[in-house]
Amino acid sequence: MAVVLDDFNFETVVIAQDLLNAGEECTQRGLNFTAKWLAEMDFAVTQKLDPDVADSLEYQQPKRKGRARYVLAKKYLDVKEYSRCAHYTRGSKDQVSMFLHYYSRYMAGEKIIVEDESDKSSETKIAHLKLLHQDLGRLRNTAQWDGYLCYLHGLVLRKMDIPHALEVLQDAVNLTPLNWAAWLELANLIKNSEMLSQLKLPDCWMKYLFMGHILGELHLDEAALSLYEKLHQGVFEHSLYVKSQIAKIYYSLRDGIQAATKFSEIREEDPYCLDAMDVYSNVLYVQINQPELAQLAHQAFAVDKYRVETCCIVGNYYGLRGQHEKAVLYLQRALKLNPHYSYAWTIMGHENIEMKNSNAAIACYRKATEMNMRDFRAWYGLGQAYEILKMPLYSLYYYRMAQSLKPDDSRMLVALGDAYDKLERLHDAKKCYWKAHCVGDLECIALLRLAKTYDKLKETDHAAAAYCDYLRDSEKQGSGEGDEHHGQAYLYLASYYLSKGPQFLDLAREYAQKCVEYPTTLADGKALLREVAQRCQEENSRDQNSIFHSRQPLRRVGGEDSLNLVFTP
Repeated sequence: MAVVLDDFNFETVVIAQDLLNAGEECTQRGLNFTAKWLAEMDFAVTQKLDPDVADSLEYQQPKRKGRARYVLAKKYLDVKEYSRCAHYTRGSKDQVSMFLHYYSRYMAGEKIIVEDESDKSSETKIAHLKLLHQDLGRLRNTAQWDGYLCYLHGLVLRKMDIPHALEVLQDAVNLTPLNWAAWLELANLIKNSEMLSQLKLPDCWMKYLFMGHILGELHLDEAALSLYEKLHQGVFEHSLYVKSQIAKIYYSLRDGIQAATKFSEIREEDPYCLDAMDVYSNVLYVQINQPELAQLAHQAFAVDKYRVETCCIVGNYYGLRGQHEKAVLYLQRALKLNPHYSYAWTIMGHENIEMKNSNAAIACYRKATEMNMRDFRAWYGLGQAYEILKMPLYSLYYYRMAQSLKPDDSRMLVALGDAYDKLERLHDAKKCYWKAHCVGDLECIALLRLAKTYDKLKETDHAAAAYCDYLRDSEKQGSGEGDEHHGQAYLYLASYYLSKGPQFLDLAREYAQKCVEYPTTLADGKALLREVAQRCQEENSRDQNSIFHSRQPLRRVGGEDSLNLVFTP
């Protein structure tokens, strides 16, 4: 899905003023993370302005009735005394104080759920949400109703899994288009590009940041990268948020070098920034860059050891060192801080897989998919876990889910093909392996699997062609030297050409000689070389006999009229 920025004609000073106003409004309502994000964006945008113009911007503080009561309630909210905040704002008619009342009630309920470790029923856990839904529903179409209350209502509906949440959150972003929290909640409900295209969004510059975010979440990485790069080249040139989003998309595109470079630039600009650094730790983990990951873990621990990102970074560090028990310990700490953080659930699933604890891994991956249904790594992990348990039908289902989220990722297609292969659905497996090769198989696995599938289907000519392509592609990519799979490919090709007749004996000898270079095919390669040599001797002796006999005179046997012809001895 392409997003056109040609109509992005908003002035920088207008954007800066919008960010300032929205930041103050969110601060007044206790939406601190949103206010922080808006302040960071405001700081980035004002660097594009003349200093005098930037300093002239100011927020017009509205007069508020019951100022002292509001200030007291806000301080209670700031120190997480949510019930006291709700108590002191009960019955308020001011929009900001009303939001504080309902928001503090919501936060009080969520706090109880997090702190109460008993296994309560789902009905008990959403009791506070039901009350909020009823109270907020009665406020609709009243004079006090605004975009912030609408956002809170949508948040409650989403937590309750009520489909009406999508419509309410659309209303919220249209009423208050600068509330980034409402955009993020709306993004959580978008399952595919069709749903995205049906949204009715406001004509506001914030829409483009939302589109970049949701395109990345839907794994439409090329479109998201194009949009973010245009934003980065324009008014958001100095935005660390935009830079981190670009880095995350490079990682999703499996371009680890570019992703690591972008994250390094962010750390140089702000060495105390922990936002998205857990993703950077994953990049370093995949690159097996233990020194850099160790440095990142030490610095993050020094900045704030109780941040979720820090716990995930340290967990990745211990995972790379093979200390999986310690890794799980830090990931559990991360989930204590934020039980809804799907990324930590997914990594903990990976660590349990490493410890051969498939049941625990399955529980973690299921939690991750509950938190974020678009997390293809969690679906893929579930497929792996059930594959280890030798339950191919289950693994097939989860690999399908992962592949539907990343349709052009060769890893998902190869895993899907493997599941079909275990179920003896060889033609389906063949299709998956072929598509994996077509979309770009960086590991050079798809052609190898495809060749083996052709062999099982007795399509020997196709199998030989696939093995040849596998050897050629892996040689181009510089992978597979000394790999036992190479030896198996050479062994198959040597046997194939040996069976094709005397005119292919030279090719059979060439591939058999390659076999002896690999320990796993050394004995078979030597046996094939002996058989090739024997065949060559037989062919040579047969050729010599044919030449000898062709030069001998013929004589008649059995009389003049006999047609029996023999060679003269």
